[in-house]
Amino acid sequence: MGPEGPYEPPEGALLLLNPGDKRLILNRRGSTVWEVTTEHGPYAVKVGYPTKTHAWTALAPAREAAILRQLTHERVLSGEWERGTWSAQPWRRGDSLYDLWEPHRVGADSPAPNLGEALSCAVALAALHEKGWVHGDVQPAHFIIGRTGGTFLIDLALAQGGRVPRGCDFPYRGCLVHYEAPEISASVLGTGMATPTREADVYALGAALFISATGWRHVDYPDDASREVQRQAIVTGPHRPVNVPGVLGSLIPHMLSRSPADRPTSTEVCDTLSNAL
Repeated sequence: MGPEGPYEPPEGALLLLNPGDKRLILNRRGSTVWEVTTEHGPYAVKVGYPTKTHAWTALAPAREAAILRQLTHERVLSGEWERGTWSAQPWRRGDSLYDLWEPHRVGADSPAPNLGEALSCAVALAALHEKGWVHGDVQPAHFIIGRTGGTFLIDLALAQGGRVPRGCDFPYRGCLVHYEAPEISASVLGTGMATPTREADVYALGAALFISATGWRHVDYPDDASREVQRQAIVTGPHRPVNVPGVLGSLIPHMLSRSPADRPTSTEVCDTLSNAL
């Protein structure tokens, strides 16, 4: 196993993009992400590589590119390099849901979360579901709320709903545990794999809204807990009281229902938020 990054954009990406300035955005969990300037506007270049615990991260950029080509007409590039795959897609300008709602987490006198922003996230998820896809990795960092309107749901490497080339496909083994639905965590604990669903996406959106509004994970477990312990807490532990004001205070618990059948659909979440505006 080689070093765990960060890695420069591979030669194949540089030849196709002819980039100018570049800025390192992150390097973690088998992915180095750069923001680069190109003649087509800013692009996100993702460089995937295997980690000590996960080999699939090397394939994730190419898998996401294959999905994006089915969902958008934008220019999406991908290729292979010596340690895995890479992809390039238009950069999404804006703030994540978690960052944008930071002022609401300061104290009891903080303003209530913006329902319009919550609705924009639900609309982005519902639009994906309407196209026959599930995201599989819904979390606050993956909702980018544009400064001039519109919300983008990014990081689609784990999405399911269409054909993916066998060479870059891999089984779904859950996502960031803070946002996993109980049935997903139970399946991963039992078999090592799971099947992402629209209902699990809605659960994850509820957990994302909760942590963004309060700063707390919806289920309590130690910060240094192993993923197995985290998942067991998701399966067996109650979620924290949802002390969020207004309509979110009643909507989020509905989204966090333990039974998938009891959760609202993403469209119903949109309707509830829209009616409250």
